[in-house]
Amino acid sequence: MASRSTAPEKRPGFFSQIRSLYTFTQSEFRWLPWALIGAVLIGIGVGIGIGFLVPPVEIWSVILWGVSGLLMGVLLAMVLLTRLSTRVMYRKLDGMPGAVGHVLSTGLGRSWVTSEMPVGVNPRTQDAVYRAVGRGGVVIIGEGARGRLTRLINDERKKVSRVASGIHVEVLYVGDGEGDIHISKLAKTIKSLPKNVDRATLAAVVKRIESVSQSVTSLPIPKGIDPARARAQRPR
Repeated sequence: MASRSTAPEKRPGFFSQIRSLYTFTQSEFRWLPWALIGAVLIGIGVGIGIGFLVPPVEIWSVILWGVSGLLMGVLLAMVLLTRLSTRVMYRKLDGMPGAVGHVLSTGLGRSWVTSEMPVGVNPRTQDAVYRAVGRGGVVIIGEGARGRLTRLINDERKKVSRVASGIHVEVLYVGDGEGDIHISKLAKTIKSLPKNVDRATLAAVVKRIESVSQSVTSLPIPKGIDPARARAQRPR
């Protein structure tokens, strides 16, 4: 019987991640290569221009400023690539079951306690409810049609109110209808909530909510594209 390997899983290297990020983004923006080249050239041009403006104007000074401009251009290209890849990611996530969970688990950081799995699911309609707990209180997010989400939202609100009395509960609906929040603005909206819960209270609230939460991991996952596959790998 072959022994099980204990070697850690090898993660893709930096350049491999850059290549994946580029391929992912170019699938939507065919003009991406020219934009990146333009960003690098702009950086070089700015660097050389500064070299001619800052005395003493010597060839070595212009070359050094040109190299600095090259580095600035590469940085500008990386920022552009990251911004465009994020836009592509949200395009692919829009309307997909499970998109909210992906955004919550990757876009809020450590200051919010979330889960990629929903806290309430209707397997027949694929409607789902998610929850985030942080300094801004408890946020309940509905993914699906508002009318069908009423019962799931109310059940989760009652459950939270029983163990976190006095904590602000915000209800958000993700979608494209009136009063809904687009998936691309979800993380920003949650982060902008006023911080009215201190850290000690937050830790206690999280513990109480998790103690009464019923796991839905055994429920069928709504069919659709796995949102994790729509995520662009970010260079480390």
